[in-house]
Amino acid sequence: MRVGVHRLSMANPGDVSELRKLIDDKVIDPAEVVASIGKTEGNGGANDFTRALATRAVADLLAAELGITREEAGARAALAWSGGCEGVLSPHMTVFTRTGASGEGGSTGGLAISVQRTRHFLPEEVGRTGEVAAVAAAVTRALGELRVAADEVHYVQVKGPLLTPAGIADAAARGKEVVTTDPNRSKAYARGATALGVAVALGEVAPEQVTEDVIAADMNLYSAVANTSAGGELTDCEVIVFANSPASASPYRIGHGILRDVADVGGVREALRDAGLSFDTDPGEEQRARIAAVFAKAEAPAGGMLRGHRTTMLSDADIGYERHARAALGGVITSVTGDPRIFVSGGTEHQCPPGQAPIAAIVRMG
Repeated sequence: MRVGVHRLSMANPGDVSELRKLIDDKVIDPAEVVASIGKTEGNGGANDFTRALATRAVADLLAAELGITREEAGARAALAWSGGCEGVLSPHMTVFTRTGASGEGGSTGGLAISVQRTRHFLPEEVGRTGEVAAVAAAVTRALGELRVAADEVHYVQVKGPLLTPAGIADAAARGKEVVTTDPNRSKAYARGATALGVAVALGEVAPEQVTEDVIAADMNLYSAVANTSAGGELTDCEVIVFANSPASASPYRIGHGILRDVADVGGVREALRDAGLSFDTDPGEEQRARIAAVFAKAEAPAGGMLRGHRTTMLSDADIGYERHARAALGGVITSVTGDPRIFVSGGTEHQCPPGQAPIAAIVRMG
């Protein structure tokens, strides 16, 4: 297996010009694209339609290049988007290509990727144990495909459905009860259920510990490598598992760390070192050029107190806490990497211990 990593800037949520150029220049074979993970400048809420626009733009390009339908293109590649480019965060997408099967192509211990999908969920299933089980099964399939152990996994990106007004109305018409009738609140349940699915598959949480009442409630149950998001553009879950594999010939490696809060610059450095960079304080320009991508979650500090000092993240009536947190963490990470094309997603339900958050980095091997 050989995995390619291409981080591309975007002028707007429908801009695929950089991807088109790489395809035209034969740098990327569209038939080898297996996933893209990106940030749009939408609000990140339940009504953020920039994610659907970006998904459609990439799917349309791949469909035109491959001579297939948009739906077929969307089924070939996982297209995961997070809205919200607050502060210095720059709209972008990271496109992943994959050639060869697991075990083919030499052994450099490089980056390996597996893309899996769950079944489609009815509205009343979102944020509940059925979703947990389906994601756990998808991650387990990925481990088998990559032939890696759970402790070799450094990052699992899951994008799944949230509850929309139409979905809530549909469930009610059929006499079914949804987990919440608030579309924005449903994000917490959806992110939490999918994160717990990762935790179960990787042995971080026992299956019997996951009941309906713990989802988005008992945050002492968590995965240290899950990064989950929810959007109205999906009805199933896209599950992208990243690991380092002895059977991979990729020139990239992935590492991860844990952010103890949104100002934890040390956690950023830890993830970069875990991926293979070596530096004392901050990476120099040559090492920065080797950073291919960074993925993190952002969370407001408990009680709004950051290291003993009051913030307004949880009390601001004008700006949601997720937007505050994304902006803060984006600035911290960019100060180390020198590149604002950072994937920072809000909401850490069951992702790392309470108050903390995951971070993963991909670097090109020297």
